[in-house]
Amino acid sequence: MMLRRSHKAAPFHGAATAREQFRNNRNALRRGRRGGVMIEFALCLTFLITLFIGGWAYGYGFYIYGELENAVRNGARYASKLPYDSATSTPSTSFLTKVRQMTVYGDPSVSSGTPVAPNLTTSQVTLTVTMTSGAPTAMTVAISGYSLPGYFNVTLNNKPYVWFPYLGYWSPP
Repeated sequence: MMLRRSHKAAPFHGAATAREQFRNNRNALRRGRRGGVMIEFALCLTFLITLFIGGWAYGYGFYIYGELENAVRNGARYASKLPYDSATSTPSTSFLTKVRQMTVYGDPSVSSGTPVAPNLTTSQVTLTVTMTSGAPTAMTVAISGYSLPGYFNVTLNNKPYVWFPYLGYWSPP
């Protein structure tokens, strides 16, 4: 016949004390780590915020450059279809003004308003007319002296630029 124990044996007094000391030491270690976790979090958060802001500024620069590319494309397309009224490669004042306004404001009849890119002015738009055998063959529109907004100081000179073959009616005076 097998005897069963109906009660648990009392633990050894030294083992209970060691267990309690282990628990107390573990809790003491946890309390000491709480401040370290806050410091690590603050350092990591500073790095992550800097990384996020830098990535945003870089992306915003690409966005503005894309807006400038579209504006230059619209200006060059407009210049290639507009009747050219000069006998030389130097465009008339009215032709140049219309192309610049189309590039900056998106409308050749608007002389002021909201530009397609922040701080873009009509004086930063250049137009180059390519003449072959005394007739216009291509219109090139570019942006010069424009500083991209943001944390990085980047000034664009003749970038972006787009050229279109001249398809308009040539009507020299």
